[in-house]
Amino acid sequence: MTVFGDGLEQAVQKAFTRPAPKSAGAQMRYLVKQLKGTKAVAQTLRISQRTVERYVKGQIKKPRPDLAARLEREVKSRWQPQIRAKAKQTAATTGGIVIDTRARLGYTAPIGSTDQDRIRHLTVALPPQYAARLFQAQEAGASDAQLQQIAAEALKEVYFQDGGRRAGSLEEVRFTDVQHLEFEL
Repeated sequence: MTVFGDGLEQAVQKAFTRPAPKSAGAQMRYLVKQLKGTKAVAQTLRISQRTVERYVKGQIKKPRPDLAARLEREVKSRWQPQIRAKAKQTAATTGGIVIDTRARLGYTAPIGSTDQDRIRHLTVALPPQYAARLFQAQEAGASDAQLQQIAAEALKEVYFQDGGRRAGSLEEVRFTDVQHLEFEL
């Protein structure tokens, strides 16, 4: 489970205008339509083609928990792609993104002015360029550590340095032990 990747994905899903299909049959029919056939769905979900056909016909209604999780993840990753893209574009160009986190934060500065790491609860609006960097890195397959580093750079500029008005000699921000993380577009 990736904390930052999942957080960004949940933020984008809040922009959906219609709810994703809930029942296993409806989810399966949606995937069959999207992937253009039961064989592709079976390969994606790692089940037999016959099982997919049974879900589509309504002969099976309740999937196993592991299959239900895979099915929901695949449907949500493909649901409303234009709205998903528009929400990302808006956040990356004009709106920015809000990060709400409870984590251990600290910084390194010139000798004599270091701050000890401590648990902080922050809700900070990040400028659009950081939203763009986060989404681009996520689409490029960046690891959670890389996304965390981008968020740390954003917090350094916006929270600790206040856009260049203070702490100009700040060298590094440490962003660790994330207890809670949520993004809002």
